[in-house]
Amino acid sequence: MSYIDLYHSGELIRRIKAGYARLASCDLCPHACGVNRLAGETGVCGGGRSPRIASASIHHGEEPPISGNRGSGTIFLSGCTLNCRFCQNFPISQLRNGTDLSAGLLAAKMLGLQKKGAHNVNFVTPSHFTPQILAALYLAIRKGFSLPIVWNTSGYERLDTLRLLDGVVDIYLPDMKYASEHEAQALSAAPGYPALNRLAVAEMLRQTGHLECDAEGVALRGVIVRHLVLPQGRAGSVETLAFIAGEFGEETHIALMSQYFPAHLAPETPGIERRVTREEYGEAVEALEECGLGNGWVQDEPSET
Repeated sequence: MSYIDLYHSGELIRRIKAGYARLASCDLCPHACGVNRLAGETGVCGGGRSPRIASASIHHGEEPPISGNRGSGTIFLSGCTLNCRFCQNFPISQLRNGTDLSAGLLAAKMLGLQKKGAHNVNFVTPSHFTPQILAALYLAIRKGFSLPIVWNTSGYERLDTLRLLDGVVDIYLPDMKYASEHEAQALSAAPGYPALNRLAVAEMLRQTGHLECDAEGVALRGVIVRHLVLPQGRAGSVETLAFIAGEFGEETHIALMSQYFPAHLAPETPGIERRVTREEYGEAVEALEECGLGNGWVQDEPSET
């Protein structure tokens, strides 16, 4: 079932209403702050009633099946359910820079990206604005929107929120950040992240399956898992990759990232105050190969200068 089917059946409206009802005592993410966002209160994520976006533009820097040759229509949502000490987008995620929009204006942004020729509309850090995005989608469909939806997320999710997206999201792009509860709390203030993240990715795979592309290699539906290698093995890369291969299958598509650098609060955080070394990234690449995870992408070796 597609989001067009959900629109015509009335199911999309039902989910929008259910999502907005949850904003009155917000429990969209695992923090379950309980604040009344409909009244303008904010919790951990910083999100209120209206969706706040930092930018909406054509982006060519995603994985090849997402960017294709025309680019991904990327919409950066402000705020985040995590508080990563090393966040490279901290002005958006932590300082919450951006502009509050109505659902109608967000729908107009989506339609504008479609008009510019984007392969998809790619919502970045969207989970805390799930009902508002569904409302914008409803309005956009009425005006001819038809692109695949990409959900580009930290992977810190509640299953009941993800189920609002079943049939709506075509391509999930989740992080699997940590294998360790201790590291998840110390570096991202995300209690329960490893277990919740693994359940979330399993649900994403249930909804969309493994990655499927068209004849030109552009993603149609499925899941691409992102994993950022951290210094001193603090992401638990070897354990995470073994879990993915064992639980989700060797056909799972992985983007193994070497791009870590000490942004935001990382320079003052012992153990992550430097870049990843070539040896550290090499160990993760070796684990990827040993696990038989042949689908996906590795990045260039990190510079140690």
